[in-house]
Amino acid sequence: QVQLVESGGGLVQAGGSLRLSCAASGRTFSAYVMAWFRQAPGKDREFVAAISRGGVTTSYSDSVKGRFTISRDNAKNTVYLQMNSLKPEDTAAYYCAARGSSSDVYRTKAAYDYWGQGTQVTVAS
Repeated sequence: QVQLVESGGGLVQAGGSLRLSCAASGRTFSAYVMAWFRQAPGKDREFVAAISRGGVTTSYSDSVKGRFTISRDNAKNTVYLQMNSLKPEDTAAYYCAARGSSSDVYRTKAAYDYWGQGTQVTVAS
């Protein structure tokens, strides 16, 4: 079992930056593949980025590639999402997720076992 708590969301102007954090507690953080998803009002939750247990392998959706960077600090039990060049279409609730059942990096929400409560990101035009 792992508990996830996101922070760092807020209101930002288009072109600005934010860094989201997700703090994990419970079982060994380094045993989990971690990911970020987002959900805009009226839309399905979509994949944003994922990172392998050791941080070597990452995966990004096409819509954020080149603008967002996922990273993790296993000593601090934290995963980050650095978001640059933000656009109004990035507005959504952002969720942290953990997968403990294998070491593969997945892009589907069904693959993840644990979820945080989310943090809101709003990008003003």
